[in-house]
Amino acid sequence: MNRYDGVVRWARARPPTVVDAALAVATLIAQLAPFVSTDRDWPLSAYLVCVAVSLPVIWRRRAPFAVLMASELAAAAYAFVPDGPRQPLWYGALIAMFTVAAQAPRWQRVSAIVIIAWGAFLLTGSFETAARGALLWTAAYVMGRAWANRQEHLRTLRERARHLERERELEAERERSRIARDMHDILAHAVSITIAQAEAGPVAMRQGPERTEAAFAAIATAGRDAMAQLRRILGVLDDGGAADRAPQPTLAGIADLVAQVSRVGTTAVTLTVSGRPGTVAPDAEVAAYRIVQEALTNVLKHAEAETVTVTLDWPDGDLVVTVTDDGRGPRAGNPGHGLIGIRERAASGGGSAEAGPGPGGRGFQVTARLPAAAAELTKGNGVTR
Repeated sequence: MNRYDGVVRWARARPPTVVDAALAVATLIAQLAPFVSTDRDWPLSAYLVCVAVSLPVIWRRRAPFAVLMASELAAAAYAFVPDGPRQPLWYGALIAMFTVAAQAPRWQRVSAIVIIAWGAFLLTGSFETAARGALLWTAAYVMGRAWANRQEHLRTLRERARHLERERELEAERERSRIARDMHDILAHAVSITIAQAEAGPVAMRQGPERTEAAFAAIATAGRDAMAQLRRILGVLDDGGAADRAPQPTLAGIADLVAQVSRVGTTAVTLTVSGRPGTVAPDAEVAAYRIVQEALTNVLKHAEAETVTVTLDWPDGDLVVTVTDDGRGPRAGNPGHGLIGIRERAASGGGSAEAGPGPGGRGFQVTARLPAAAAELTKGNGVTR
């Protein structure tokens, strides 16, 4: 930090009135320097003019143009003071010009330049004095504009920093929301499969050890899958996002998801792909997988359905995901967190979702449309065309 920055930081730490009062005192001391350079008795009017030029600096922030005019008129009045010491510089007026250039609106800046230029032309006694005055006034004005530009640049940087900070906060909120949705989908799906297999356990035991082993295997598979996905999600929180590089669910995983649910209880789940498979964005792939997962979880928990059809349709390049069951149908009232999550998932992938009674008013149907972009469906087990 250089000395200039130290002065600026000191000034910013004080009230503006205190800073301007100190500046006015310093200006007055500098203005009175010629009075003490020689041992003479100077007229009182000379002292009064110096005070009149310097004192308005206190109000330079409130009315810079008025302070400039007052200081310049007082300086012009010094020409009528008899036998006063020479005043090579009128510091108060120059400070006022700097403030006008730095803070005043455009019309005041232009007016100040015109008035000062005409005053110098009419009142200056020699070319040398006029040239010196033009240089001083120009320097004060240029320094004021440079100061104003620097302050505007700093304001822009601060605004940009606030904007970036807000973006980081919003990104963190979105990430927390995504993690919460993922954990809800994973846990709800795994628990639903576990409950369905546990409820079917007595029936499986009567049908033989093979069905019993299959039920326990399905519970173990659902638990391991849930643990793996939760470990990946929680790893994002532990290592600041490095675990986020682990593979996310894709369209290819929907076939395995359907096959897993088909092995649970007595619900038959089929996957159908129609149209020419196109591409969707990675976020839309994750959204499609989670929508199917949540819809199947709701079927296991609430529908008591015998058959469920998952359809991936590709009209006009977009992906339309439909999950239809023949169960009890929609319940009146609160749609529940699952359906709200499905709509949020679709929106996160740039699409939309709706849910309601199935065809003919029988069962329940969830439909989500995701726009085309950049990933491709990989055919897997359980797919029919």
